[in-house]
Amino acid sequence: MTDLTKLTISEARKKLRAREITATEITDAYLGAIDSANETLNAYVAVTHDKARAMAKASDERLANNSGGALEGIPLGIKDLFGTEGVHTQACSHVLDGFKPRYESTVTANLWADGAVMLGKLNMDEFAMGSSNETSYYGPVINPWRRSRASTVVRPTTHMGDGGFVSDGGVRTERSLDNMQLVPGGSSGGSASAVSAFLCAGATATDTGGSIRQPAAFTGTVGIKPTYGRCSRWGVVAFASSLDQAGPITRDVRDSAIMLKSMASVDTKDTTSVDRPVPDYEAALGQSIRGMKIGIPKEYRVDGMPQDIEALWQKGIDWLKDAGAEIVDISLPHTKYALPAYYIVAPAEASSNLARYDGVRYGLRVPGKDIVDMYEKTRAAGFGREVKRRIMIGTYVLSAGYYDAYYLQAQKVRTLIKRDFEKVFADGIDTILTPATPSAAFGVADEDMAADPVKMYLNDIFTVTVNMAGLPGIAVPAGLDENGLPLGLQLIGRPFDEETLYRAGHVIEQAAGRFEPQKWW
Repeated sequence: MTDLTKLTISEARKKLRAREITATEITDAYLGAIDSANETLNAYVAVTHDKARAMAKASDERLANNSGGALEGIPLGIKDLFGTEGVHTQACSHVLDGFKPRYESTVTANLWADGAVMLGKLNMDEFAMGSSNETSYYGPVINPWRRSRASTVVRPTTHMGDGGFVSDGGVRTERSLDNMQLVPGGSSGGSASAVSAFLCAGATATDTGGSIRQPAAFTGTVGIKPTYGRCSRWGVVAFASSLDQAGPITRDVRDSAIMLKSMASVDTKDTTSVDRPVPDYEAALGQSIRGMKIGIPKEYRVDGMPQDIEALWQKGIDWLKDAGAEIVDISLPHTKYALPAYYIVAPAEASSNLARYDGVRYGLRVPGKDIVDMYEKTRAAGFGREVKRRIMIGTYVLSAGYYDAYYLQAQKVRTLIKRDFEKVFADGIDTILTPATPSAAFGVADEDMAADPVKMYLNDIFTVTVNMAGLPGIAVPAGLDENGLPLGLQLIGRPFDEETLYRAGHVIEQAAGRFEPQKWW
């Protein structure tokens, strides 16, 4: 039974259709794995045993009649940000205690229509605010990867420079031990950890500034942020509405293509959803990339970047060149402003979106002497520290006297970032190759990160530009660092051209091989 959890989505799909296994068997195998491992990894905040078995039974009936959808009988984990009818949906926040929606998000409804089975709701940073999955009300998620040997990790320190974050020439060291618990990245850390640890065949996730691609890179999985508008946001708890986008985290590129095909759709309930045909992404895999132009942006060569990351980037360049692609040096000059601008735009939108959590209609309510006192006490008790920090930043930059100086300026910078990409793609570049993260996974409760939130925000340095420009980006596992931890490469594409990302990503995957953690949990 346990071997069933090692099947990829494509492998499981083939066996289910050939009647070599049943949906009930593979669902029971995953539920057993979750029950065994979740106390250690904390990837799930709710496991839907009865619902999963009922959905699997219905899938078996459809398979027996030679019917069913593209994901018939495939067990999936769902990030706690997606509304699931009658099932725990709390964005891993205390303020939404007990909330079980009467609706289904469009993305999950699409998956169930295609026959997928829900195993449960996955842990995440509270309201998707975080880069390590340590801000969850339910506690941190643990990365199933461990360092392979004791060593000293040296990381560059940074400070705010002229318009961006730069190395100040200093370093900090962290003693690395074999048994140190590592973060899986965030905010979709539960999704990435569960996929990597074989606790689901695939998982839904969301990406506001890198929250699919960064955890995918930290856990040796594949994560794609589709073009803004490709997947409906209806029924997904909002963080920053102009940046949020749903996507899958899977074990390989083929599985990602299969899941995105089911997740994506136009939706009249979401005005930002785009009415464009959803391609057969899986059909793009294996197509030649000969003649494809791959851009290498000079601005992504950050001062003090670890040698492992630099070497991996060069490997990726060589793999794509060997496959017939043309490598072109490019410039994205406004990249250095992306992170500061993002951390104005995202908190501003968050402060507006989270105003609805006031203790009146749903979730937590802390009594007060009057309604204003009740608002204050509920929000003070219900929101965690990071969420409060971003609400305060966002409210400040939107306030009278500061709107023009901060928020309006950040939106102008956003336009310039978008134009940088438009110019590069207009010049014939098909996709852009960059590192996915500036380091491998770091330790849980990292004192340096906890003491300075800006250092945590720097984990998104390679990913936020994609969200600011509304482009698609994919992270593909490409190697291991000197401590045996996974590292990923990122590909950035034209709007609604996820097919090219899958083509090039598949080449990297074939050259690099597959990676999975050595089981200890």
